Amino acid sequence: MPQVKAVVSVVGKDQKAVVAKFATHLAELGVNILDIEQQVTRGRFIMDMLVDLADVSVSLDELITGLLDLGKQIDMEVRIALHDQGKPKRVAVLVSKEAHCLERIIEDFQAKRYRGELVCVLGNHPDLEPIAKAAGLPFAHLTAKDNKPAHFKWMMEQLAQYKPDLVVLARYMQIVPPELVKAYRHKIINIHPSLLPYFPGAKPYHQAWEKGVRVTGCTAHFVTEELDEGPIVLQDVFHIEVGKDTAIDVRAKGQQLEGRVLSDAVKMYLDEKLLVVDDKVVFRPGLSTLLDHAE
Repeated sequence: MPQVKAVVSVVGKDQKAVVAKFATHLAELGVNILDIEQQVTRGRFIMDMLVDLADVSVSLDELITGLLDLGKQIDMEVRIALHDQGKPKRVAVLVSKEAHCLERIIEDFQAKRYRGELVCVLGNHPDLEPIAKAAGLPFAHLTAKDNKPAHFKWMMEQLAQYKPDLVVLARYMQIVPPELVKAYRHKIINIHPSLLPYFPGAKPYHQAWEKGVRVTGCTAHFVTEELDEGPIVLQDVFHIEVGKDTAIDVRAKGQQLEGRVLSDAVKMYLDEKLLVVDDKVVFRPGLSTLLDHAE
């Protein structure tokens, strides 16, 4: 009989015998555990189990209900995903005028680097429409210059239409309002051109150049209501030759990094490697590893 693979994910406060409880429960129902990854980070237990449901003795609804009930009994969050029926995650990209991040994301999607699909490109300027259209992506824009509330109302309507699992700010250059953050909590990733928490806000490369720092970089982070203070996903650095590099040179060096760092953060999200614990991002290598093994 062919295998019917699924991934059972368990997250909660670390405690004794979690693996044993779930393994025993699954075994009693005829579920075979193919692989397992677990870790404890900041007092949080994280486990991903690749299982085979071919010989399960109950219905799928009963299996899911039983696992969720077991999780509630020990205050654990449980999620079950059928591997063969999983839908690719939907990604919306928000842009303004700068093309480098959008181009890198499109390139990586076309190279099938991600477990997901680009569903739209939305912005507040028309400048990047040719890039989106050349990639066969829907593009729409509405200026935010004269009426920001109208722009964000339009943006919320667009996102509701496309139903993204992830919103990527590819140099969007707008401060996202609280209602949008709330609607997509820990589902909006931004690229900021500095090593946060240093040089938040506007013109960070220029700030770094003026201060004479010798190392700066860029940060991919989740967006929260506090500007540039969301949980950090990834960072990378470059060197400044003080006295030689101009502010334009510094900006050019930074832009070379931004697309890659943002792209890597997107990939990690789509691979389900990221988990926000106590407002900090921790990595969960198990789920993406299990999915790779299941191919």
